[in-house]
Amino acid sequence: MNQDLRVFFIGGYLSYKALFNWMHPSHYIPTMLGAPVFQVLFFVYVGRFAELQDDTFFVTGNAVQLTAMAGVYGMAMTIGGERWTQTLSPLMASPANRLPLFLGRSLPLIVNGIITSAFAFFISWLLLDFELSRSQLPALAVVVAASAFSCTSLGLLVGAIGLRGRDVFFIANLVVFSLLLFCGVNVPLDTLPNWMEAVGRALPLTHGIEAAREIAAGATLGDVSSLVWTELAIGVAYATVAYALFRFFEFERRRRATLETI
Repeated sequence: MNQDLRVFFIGGYLSYKALFNWMHPSHYIPTMLGAPVFQVLFFVYVGRFAELQDDTFFVTGNAVQLTAMAGVYGMAMTIGGERWTQTLSPLMASPANRLPLFLGRSLPLIVNGIITSAFAFFISWLLLDFELSRSQLPALAVVVAASAFSCTSLGLLVGAIGLRGRDVFFIANLVVFSLLLFCGVNVPLDTLPNWMEAVGRALPLTHGIEAAREIAAGATLGDVSSLVWTELAIGVAYATVAYALFRFFEFERRRRATLETI
């Protein structure tokens, strides 16, 4: 147990440091803070120009969606990096418990998603027509944390698929843009075709965005508790599928003596 905890925390920290250069602000700030803020500003000003929705609609949708970028891309980069350095096969062949290692790598991604989203909300409050009272901050923080968890769980699933698929970055891009399309980030969910709305309801992020928008409109955490619990339940479901897929690929690796696809 102690060894698993060491792998969980130390492995997660080293992976996060290597991926996002947390110790090098000159790299971290433009990549993980600067670029996401430009995404929020872009859609806000497109919405203003087209007179589609108010600033709050686009700020909440895109700021919460940033948690998905950290979780999904982070896990894809983790698995892709192991493949690129040719350490994935030896890692999977080792007798050590690999679950704490991959779970440890997911925890910093949740934290990173929360930081990125919080920064986007802060910049929006400074520069845009976006108001949020102090009393709303705790509820919004809970929603963002739940969304970060569910999106990182989806990232774990992407990472599990990456154990067999070589082009995990393509899969990550497809997933992130699917979330942007199906989850009501920039378009009201009820304006989408029925099948797209149904897909969106089954994805992480959708219920978190709805909860964030209701809080921005004055709702309390109790008012959106069902949405938050649904977001968390979806995250648990994706994490469970990811774990099952991980174990299946691990079994197949032992049976076939390779991680490569047929």
